[in-house]
Amino acid sequence: MRPEAIRTDCCHWFVMRDLKRSNAKLPAYKMLRDMGYKVFTPMRWRLSKRGGRNEKVLEPVIRDLLFVNSSREELDPVVEEVRTLQYRFQKGAPRGSVMEVPVLEMERFMAAVGSIEEPVYYGPEEIQPSMIGKKVEVVGGALHGYVGHLLAVKGVRKKRIILQLPGIISVAVEVNPEYIKIVK
Repeated sequence: MRPEAIRTDCCHWFVMRDLKRSNAKLPAYKMLRDMGYKVFTPMRWRLSKRGGRNEKVLEPVIRDLLFVNSSREELDPVVEEVRTLQYRFQKGAPRGSVMEVPVLEMERFMAAVGSIEEPVYYGPEEIQPSMIGKKVEVVGGALHGYVGHLLAVKGVRKKRIILQLPGIISVAVEVNPEYIKIVK
């Protein structure tokens, strides 16, 4: 598929899996980006030893997770051709129901993640009920209008709210306490 034939800002963000090894030279998120797709992969900085020296390396938080903004008509031929690229399917849904995130929800999630230097990500199984505090709305600042739950972790002084893409991934982003309004 030629990059000029790909539309951007389509109506769906598909949740995908990259089955390549973690040390692959061209992971799916880079390959799809090179093909002209709009791709989001939650990333984090990690210290790695290279040549006996420590250096910071940017890597995916969940190695096989990526989001692709496209249509099924454009993405299906790529998935058929690249055997290590797969759609993620919804649990408990009819067979063949791929996971999708609405455009507005995905854009808000990406904006929240992009608003801070080092977001803290959680997989669906990592969020415990005891971590979810009061429901809050952010009033002011870069995250104005976001609604989430306070992250309730003992010993942490910073105020963070949890934003979720349910069943996929959650992120805790730091918020200035003066912008937090409790929602009843």
